[in-house]
Amino acid sequence: MKLLSLLALCIFAFGTAARGEDGYDLWLRYRTLDRQTLAQYRGSATEVAGAGHSATADVTRAELVRGLSGLLGRKPSTAATADRNGAVLFGTPKNSRTIAGLKLPLGRVGDDGFVIRSTSANGRKLTVIAANTDVGALYGAFAFLRLIEMHQPVGRLDVVSVPKIKLRMLDHWDNLDRTVERGFAGFSIFNWWELPEHVDPRITDYARANASLGINGAVLNNVNANSTVLTAKYLNKAAALADVLRPYGIRIYLTARFSAPIEIGGLKTADPLDPAVRDWWKQEADEIYRYIPDFGGFLVKANSEGQPGPQDYGRTHADGANMMAEALAPHGGVVIWRAFVYSQNNPEDRVKQAYGEFVPLDGKFRDNVVLQVKNGPLDFQPREPFSPLFGAMPKTNVGIEVQITKEYLGFELHLVYLGTMWQEVLASDTFAKGPGTTVARVIDGTAFANKLTAMAGVSNIGTSRNWCGSIFDQANWYAFGRLAWDPDLSAETIAQEWVKLTFTGNPAFAKPVVAMMMGSRETAVDYMTPLGLAHQMATGHHYGPGPWIDDAGRPDWNPVYYNRADANGIGVERGPSGTNAAAQYAPPLAAQFAEPATTPERLLLWFHHVPWTYRMKSGRTLWDELALDYATGVRNVDGMNATWAKMRPYVDDERFRITADFLTVQAGSARDWRDASIAYFQSLSGLPLPAGVEPPAHTLDWYKAISHPFAPGNPGKTAAPFKDD
Repeated sequence: MKLLSLLALCIFAFGTAARGEDGYDLWLRYRTLDRQTLAQYRGSATEVAGAGHSATADVTRAELVRGLSGLLGRKPSTAATADRNGAVLFGTPKNSRTIAGLKLPLGRVGDDGFVIRSTSANGRKLTVIAANTDVGALYGAFAFLRLIEMHQPVGRLDVVSVPKIKLRMLDHWDNLDRTVERGFAGFSIFNWWELPEHVDPRITDYARANASLGINGAVLNNVNANSTVLTAKYLNKAAALADVLRPYGIRIYLTARFSAPIEIGGLKTADPLDPAVRDWWKQEADEIYRYIPDFGGFLVKANSEGQPGPQDYGRTHADGANMMAEALAPHGGVVIWRAFVYSQNNPEDRVKQAYGEFVPLDGKFRDNVVLQVKNGPLDFQPREPFSPLFGAMPKTNVGIEVQITKEYLGFELHLVYLGTMWQEVLASDTFAKGPGTTVARVIDGTAFANKLTAMAGVSNIGTSRNWCGSIFDQANWYAFGRLAWDPDLSAETIAQEWVKLTFTGNPAFAKPVVAMMMGSRETAVDYMTPLGLAHQMATGHHYGPGPWIDDAGRPDWNPVYYNRADANGIGVERGPSGTNAAAQYAPPLAAQFAEPATTPERLLLWFHHVPWTYRMKSGRTLWDELALDYATGVRNVDGMNATWAKMRPYVDDERFRITADFLTVQAGSARDWRDASIAYFQSLSGLPLPAGVEPPAHTLDWYKAISHPFAPGNPGKTAAPFKDD
């Protein structure tokens, strides 16, 4: 009897563990649908057929079998041609006579797009996933599986999907020693020490996840580059990674250190106009393509935060970028040149520098150069206006860079869905060609007829079992991929997809959780940097509050540089009476931002220094509004905790627990932000708190003494201690 009881306990324990989830499967869980939903797919996906035999066609077939087996609870048969009712046929007109004979609108979809259509052939009903390339068919297969996982009917499909952006890339700030700058999910997934002999199987799952979103590029190493990655030893290692990623349509890129000709080439200069330097880069490019025939190109950070660059030799960014682009052009490679630059000397206004350096170079970059511009003019802050470079360089390929890893938004510990932030930027009107010239229209090429378009996201991926450090940070990886494919998608639609794919579509869960996600970024802005404040984070790690810091080595590393708070008021004057950064925007926006009364209040302190007693649209004073915003942020985090607590019946233990734990941390951190910020600013304003705002729990000195010496993602010994990346 005891043995039977023990056996029953073991069976129960095993069953419970089997049903548990740790987040590794991301949004590709493929759990069997409930019985009622399965009924609508009866007779569908009985067979997976594809005539192609490339490596990509093989992974497409395997993914369809894997997904359909999981979702429908039965394994479809496989064949070279569809000969069953309800079969799924994938491929291209070149490898399938059936697809060629259907006259599908493939002329519209380019290399990466696809068509999914319910049709019939030879008297049999089938679903066709067609594209011009095997990679396009792979993207279509993932889209088809997503439809089923979203419980969409598949009997009358007519889907035509085309990516609006050509280069859809993850930028990994991963070092060769596997540390990750601004990484909050463990070490780098790229184990250079074990390469090329051993490639971790996790790399295949990484490739699957990216391909499911249409991400087609990965920069393997940190923007603060090490020239070693360009040596033969490391190119051999990179080639091993490229071999795994290639079938999934992912090209690899490397960050090139501008001084590499000196450091590994034995030259005495890296001057981009020196013939020997130009020849060295051509030889380097030739060598790279011998190892990696489909190498994507170089990402370059130059003349920023002490990094070497063409300005060291009196040359321009265009001189440097064009030199590398010339070396890559014969192979079809591109140069992605970062526009994140600021002087080692204190400029008039740091946020103006990129515009000042690059706009005069418009039209001087080669066609295979993309200028990669951060979403805002400063540095991935919780809220910034969009960068004025968007729309200001019509003769240059301009791409956008966003930060998926939450360097300034609570690391992995704070639940902040970034889809709303990116949608806000993408939908912003630059007025470059009149109303409707949004940032999305600039980066997708339609505003100025650019053919080389790009959207890059700084990766939040690491060796953490759940990939991103927290479950909800997976949503930001997902949202990036979906927006890179179509920057006009709504953040709410993306959140709904992710919740249904990652957890459940049960409205009792999905509706409140999506609402929580949609409000989470605004909540973080409220408790961190309301009303246009920026860069108020503590030095180095950028985790907690530090609005009082004024000793960070140079003025524009200090939070006081960005709040300018004193006894009279707060904010940076960027109107005509100040630095006039507002004038870098198109005339309608420049006029709007020139005056406090017409500046959107969410950006008020970004553009203007205003008195504490300034009257807001609510009728309250600025001081009262600021304090109430901090309090609102804390209250909303408490609401997020309450919402999640009610989700317990719908979530497995592990994913529920880690989210609950992190929300508890976020609640405490939000209070620290509120109290520390209020304590500091009240010490300057001398004004009483408005009704409804609790006084700080401790003295200002108490908050100033908080330290996080071992916060993850800090540059540490590998870079300057206060750099902003």
